[in-house]
Amino acid sequence: MSPETEAESFYSGALTRIARCMIALAVLFTTAGWVRFGWRIALGFACGCAIAYLNFRWLERVVSAIADRATQTGQTQSSGGVVFRFLLRYFLMAVAAYAIFSVSPASLNGLFAGLFLPVAGIACEAAYEVYVAVFRGV
Repeated sequence: MSPETEAESFYSGALTRIARCMIALAVLFTTAGWVRFGWRIALGFACGCAIAYLNFRWLERVVSAIADRATQTGQTQSSGGVVFRFLLRYFLMAVAAYAIFSVSPASLNGLFAGLFLPVAGIACEAAYEVYVAVFRGV
């Protein structure tokens, strides 16, 4: 396998690795939050993680749909559907924040912390890519 093919194969799996890392971090930090701060904040954090994960996946699909539309690869996506999914993400975040705030204002802090899950997943992927580049030479 040529170095270019190996590097392309490695980097093409980044989104899958980020999603897996997000799931692992959500479980780890939700458990740690439950032990440290109690079940209410852990529940808010878990809800924030779920919204962030869905948001990440939907954003991935929207970007793919826009790229397909721009390059006209044959698989057409309706513009209305793309915009609807884009706006639905923010609506769901607002509804979840309102619901959690009305039930338990303390859980809102956990929700907001959970929304940063993609940042942690991307940071883990960046660290892994640096490791692979330095020690494996990809």
